[in-house]
Amino acid sequence: MPIQVELDDVVRLRKPHACGGYEWTVARLGADIGLKCNTCGRRVLLTRRDFEKRLKTFVRRAMAASDPPQAPPSPAPS
Repeated sequence: MPIQVELDDVVRLRKPHACGGYEWTVARLGADIGLKCNTCGRRVLLTRRDFEKRLKTFVRRAMAASDPPQAPPSPAPS
């Protein structure tokens, strides 16, 4: 089963980029996954299979469009 990935997720890969950065932002979805290095701004394309092999963890998940926004708590009556 493929890993659920959303646009603007921030992921950490197993090996660092040449600039030394580990964290990437998902910029494109499809058969290929587009990533943008958070350190130097370089963009790369990985096949979904390579992405899933290199993925270590999700640093931050983007809010899914299907999730309803949370209403702020109402103030307590005084």
